[in-house]
Amino acid sequence: MTEREQTDILIIGAGPVGATLALALKDSPWRVTLVDKRPLAAQAADPRALALSHGARQLLETLDAWPERAATAIETIHVSQQGGFGRTLMDRTEYGLPALGYVVRYKDLAARLQAGVGQLPACECLDETGQVDLERHPDGVVATLERQGQTRRIHARLLVHAEGTPGDDPGVQVDDYGQQAIICDAMPDRPHAHRAWERFTPDGPLALLPLEQGFSVVFTVPPARADALMALDDGAFLQALSRQFGSRFGFTAVGRRDRFPLALRQRRELVQGREVWIGNTAQTLHPVSGQGFNLGLRDAWQLAECLFAGGDDPGTAPALESYAARRRLDRSGGAFFTDKVVRLFSNDLPPLRWARGLGLLALDLLPPARDFVARRMIWGARAW
Repeated sequence: MTEREQTDILIIGAGPVGATLALALKDSPWRVTLVDKRPLAAQAADPRALALSHGARQLLETLDAWPERAATAIETIHVSQQGGFGRTLMDRTEYGLPALGYVVRYKDLAARLQAGVGQLPACECLDETGQVDLERHPDGVVATLERQGQTRRIHARLLVHAEGTPGDDPGVQVDDYGQQAIICDAMPDRPHAHRAWERFTPDGPLALLPLEQGFSVVFTVPPARADALMALDDGAFLQALSRQFGSRFGFTAVGRRDRFPLALRQRRELVQGREVWIGNTAQTLHPVSGQGFNLGLRDAWQLAECLFAGGDDPGTAPALESYAARRRLDRSGGAFFTDKVVRLFSNDLPPLRWARGLGLLALDLLPPARDFVARRMIWGARAW
């Protein structure tokens, strides 16, 4: 049998959330092992866009991992509905912030985090490594890993799952939205002026997030319409995008289009024995308002805080139970907020259209209400 190696904390998933946890543990006495089935080079080539709140920037700056030069600031957010009255405008100046949020390419954030992880003396990072088996024991978890035909067995006092959206898992509750998100970059016919747009339509929300000189687009539609949109050539797709968004500006070019199905996935228990789940593997939200990734970063930060407070053994029940309890409000609040927004706005019923318009108008005219929503988006449950 392969000789068993020892580590203190094994993190499955070396993406931004797993790497953030490793960096947050840099002053700990524990040895950390990061494992990812993908090659790290794949992260460095990933062009997807991430929406980060100002609260996420503050967290990453604490870890010296903020990609300043690669971030495009969101200074205002315009929220409206297609075919109805009412709109809300949020502005960074109301909160004394340099920006409400930022848009960063996955590859730029991953590169900055990987550089930091690479400087940690007590952290080993294994890419292109698959998980073959897990053995659970009272004093830890033994993971059997395979890399380039070689098998390693690693005993960890704590196993952290950060590998991304879970597949079929009886421990995860899934609510399918019956929607798909088409994501792409699009170039507008005028400067974006650092404004993000959230346009609610009967098909689903359409988000335009300023990124470099253009927009990162999240175009939410039912699956059948997603099929049709993906089949269009670039010119026809841009026309469809303009019709969905409205006439405020047009689009001159579009990049590669990808799509993925949308569902709310929530793990019922964050902690089991000496295992804990963070990031998308703990909860996957609808992309409306860009809450999911920011929630995952807060998971990593708060888990590190609880482990530091828990004593010498990072896998003790009190530390992990404290983490689960402290994450409850933020997780449930984020899921409730995004779920209700999607379900309220993704229809064309006249009574709801009027109610939505009144709600948007009230947010625009009542600063305390707008302040509540904005702070929830920026800092999560910490805003309260």
